[in-house]
Amino acid sequence: MDNLVIAGKSYISRLLVGTGKYKDFNETRTAVETSGAEIITVAIRRTNIGQTAGQPNLLDVLPPSQYTLLPNTAGCYTVDDAVRTLRLARELLDGHSLVKLEVLGDPKTLFPNVVETLKAAEILIKEGFEVMVYTSDDPILAKQLEEIGCVAIMPLASLIGSGMGILNPWNLQIIIDNAKVPVIVDAGVGTASDATIAMELGCDGVLMNTAIAAAKNPVLMASAMRKAVESGREAFLAGRMAKKLYSASPSSPVDGVIARTSDDKKVNQKSA
Repeated sequence: MDNLVIAGKSYISRLLVGTGKYKDFNETRTAVETSGAEIITVAIRRTNIGQTAGQPNLLDVLPPSQYTLLPNTAGCYTVDDAVRTLRLARELLDGHSLVKLEVLGDPKTLFPNVVETLKAAEILIKEGFEVMVYTSDDPILAKQLEEIGCVAIMPLASLIGSGMGILNPWNLQIIIDNAKVPVIVDAGVGTASDATIAMELGCDGVLMNTAIAAAKNPVLMASAMRKAVESGREAFLAGRMAKKLYSASPSSPVDGVIARTSDDKKVNQKSA
């Protein structure tokens, strides 16, 4: 089967989704279920998964028995904050080691601080974490993150929450071509076609939150994204036809077409 494999575990769905920005936990649950996602991200600094007693707990509606939780460091701007946040997540989730690392560099753009990201990744990997890492679309940095032991590379398509889609497919293609671990587009997807394009490029998966949660109908958009990722993957595996400039080719075969004979011409001349 064509499954996504991360840190030795196999998943049917190649769509990963976030759990923030919904109007309530009920909408979160319904959208996640509709998306078909098996891996869901949780912003430890913004979502209660047990650290705040007496408050609604996300795990009550999206239990770890049904989903692979991916604690992330959204809102962290330093190595210390990111590492401390994921240590807390491991405690809350009974030793859970699969995490998503992001260390931001600017509160306005939410662009990653790649220097701090690399440092944090090194620390977490030494401590036994399985790190899926959010990064820029720099192919050199992506390779460095893979070489130190990250289990998945997650380059942005465009800025977090921008919905601008894939702005630099060439850099993404270089990252994909050189990676030996899964490459998952993270950030910037706005609509279904963006997800399809990412998968057609050869990405192993797509992670999104705002594109679904901020849609006018989040549940319907979750359904659209599920289909988009699936169709994009199928198109990639099928192998698209080559692009041809000024190379006209009829869609129907021309071999065996009945040719006009000299008798046909005589008949036409008489009828004229």
